[in-house]
Amino acid sequence: MRTKFIDKRGWRRVTDSSYKEQLVTLDDERCLVGLIRINKVTNPLTVKIVGEDVCVVAPGYRWLTIMPENKYYSITVMYDEDWKVLQYYIDINYEHTLELDNARRKDLYLDVLVLPSGKKEVVDKKDLKHALKKDKVTKEQFDFAYSIVDEVYQMLDSDFNGFTTFCNDCKEVMNK
Repeated sequence: MRTKFIDKRGWRRVTDSSYKEQLVTLDDERCLVGLIRINKVTNPLTVKIVGEDVCVVAPGYRWLTIMPENKYYSITVMYDEDWKVLQYYIDINYEHTLELDNARRKDLYLDVLVLPSGKKEVVDKKDLKHALKKDKVTKEQFDFAYSIVDEVYQMLDSDFNGFTTFCNDCKEVMNK
């Protein structure tokens, strides 16, 4: 398992950025919300998401990360310079710590990528299998990761509008 910080410290591709975070409560869910504004990059990053090429890192882009206290996932909403949603990137976590200036999570490798249209896919399955083989995760943690993916898929399938509204509400809180 890997520990990752939501402020993306040590991110080599991004050479200049600003970051702010705060604890918020929305829809009875306590969350730590962090917002990165990307100012300069070594080079933009385009990735394939559900078969589409999407640029997710470039000057002026923003990443909003939401870590709900009682969930085993965190959400990163990636925006372009005009606040257009590029993708929702949902990390599957074993645990996370909502500590201001040191927010972090124990990453279970699997991620759910979601386009603004709602099309989605699970990625990094090979990374999780490799981690199991190398004893970086247990079989129970491996199975747990997939159970959380199922939970995320059910949430997205049952109320995608509610999910996007929640993410937008977090953005609005950070923009006040």
